Parts: sequence; structure tokens; C-alpha cells
Amino acid sequence: MFVASTEFIEAAAAQGQALGFEPAACYVQHPIQDRSDAEIQALADAAFEEILSRLTAD
Repeated sequence: MFVASTEFIEAAAAQGQALGFEPAACYVQHPIQDRSDAEIQALADAAFEEILSRLTAD
């Protein structure tokens, strides 16, 4: 399970294909580097349920 910004969707798919597996992933809105602490917290809060679901899925 990993979390990345939407900028890396294609790169993550290519890497997974090259390695022969597809890890669970959650993508958040890009960019993240220039966001305030409050904005990062909001992204995390919005992604929490998806991350939890992917971590606990069979």
C-alpha cells in the first residue's frame, strides 16, 4: 500500500508492471509539496477511508 499524488499514476503503473505486481495504491491531488499543514491534513482526512479500506481488503 502506498500513497502518492496523481502526478505519479502512470509511473506507478509502469513500475508495478516492470516488477510484476500491482500494489494497492491511493492517489491524492497533486501537487502536495507547496501545501500548508492544514491542506495536507485535509488531503489525509479525505484519503483516510480509502487507505483503510485498501489496507484491510482481502
